[in-house]
Amino acid sequence: MVLVELLGSGNAFLPSGRLHSFLAIDKHIVVDCPPTALASLRKAGISPADIDTILITHVHGDHVFGFPFFLLERKYISDREGLKELTVAGSSGVKERLTHLCNLAYPGSLEEILETINWVDVPNVEGWNMERFEVLHDPEVDPHGWMMTNDEGWSMIHSGDSGPFEDLWDRIGKCSFAVVEMGVPEWVNTEHHHKPSDITKLANKYPNTKMVITHTFIDSDYQIITKEVPDFPPNVIHGEDGMEFEINSDGQVL
Repeated sequence: MVLVELLGSGNAFLPSGRLHSFLAIDKHIVVDCPPTALASLRKAGISPADIDTILITHVHGDHVFGFPFFLLERKYISDREGLKELTVAGSSGVKERLTHLCNLAYPGSLEEILETINWVDVPNVEGWNMERFEVLHDPEVDPHGWMMTNDEGWSMIHSGDSGPFEDLWDRIGKCSFAVVEMGVPEWVNTEHHHKPSDITKLANKYPNTKMVITHTFIDSDYQIITKEVPDFPPNVIHGEDGMEFEINSDGQVL
């Protein structure tokens, strides 16, 4: 059984009632490290020291600006003895950019812990075969998604930030479980994010894939833009912070 936790579901603008998009798998793998990462982990009862793998999708601020705080917490609170290993996986520029970010945030304080990190392109995680693939987003931040195939034979996917395009959708169609971003409403003119109409088309094309929407613009508490959730097909769940999904050995979402 695999446990997937949607620790945060909001886009960069923090719709009401939401923290930044943030995903945990079996309480030791996370996707990205947003500004609200520590708050999300605290709320879920997950110690930062228990995170051994971070999968970076891209280096926009709402996806990585929590990294210095995450390391600072490990250094001074949850892993003071420095016994826990940490792997950060991402494109070739991730190490340089995150190191620069940490030096800006806490100059001189994080140099030692940064040197202990295992920086890799694709991590070796027990029970999983990981694949990082390019997506359709701002090329300045080297955007990627992550496809993860479990040793039991089923796959799940995280889109990262991306607009709709063939390779991503084909990959989603091969997965039992997909976490897909929906960053903007219909009236925003961009090809770099999914809109509600894109999600509906995607879900209708692949009705056997359970899809959870993250990085959403829709408010959960009081209204800033809108609280209205579109009438999606039945295989789509519009994500809320704190949602949990259990996936069995057959890839079925329970």
